[in-house]
Amino acid sequence: MTFHISLIHYLLLSAVLFSLGIYAVVTRRNAILVLMGIELMLNAANINFIAFSRYSGTNLDGQLVAVFVIILAACEAAVALAIVLNMFHQFNTVNVDEVHSLKD
Repeated sequence: MTFHISLIHYLLLSAVLFSLGIYAVVTRRNAILVLMGIELMLNAANINFIAFSRYSGTNLDGQLVAVFVIILAACEAAVALAIVLNMFHQFNTVNVDEVHSLKD
């Protein structure tokens, strides 16, 4: 019995990951967990890029865009973690609901 993975399987996996990312961003108060939700959403987009690249033809455009998104996500994580560390230093919390202003 052979089972072939089609484009629908990749799209369903991507939709589940994206939904989990949206859920994490909307429901979490901890800034680190919000960042993890954003990373899940970026990975879901990467799965879509690679799946469409594989099933649309022989070009590598999807893989190139996915590598660019991975590099962008690494930069975003570094900047966001620096902001979270500054937020913890200023307010002694990483809960985004408790931080009212970053002006000071």
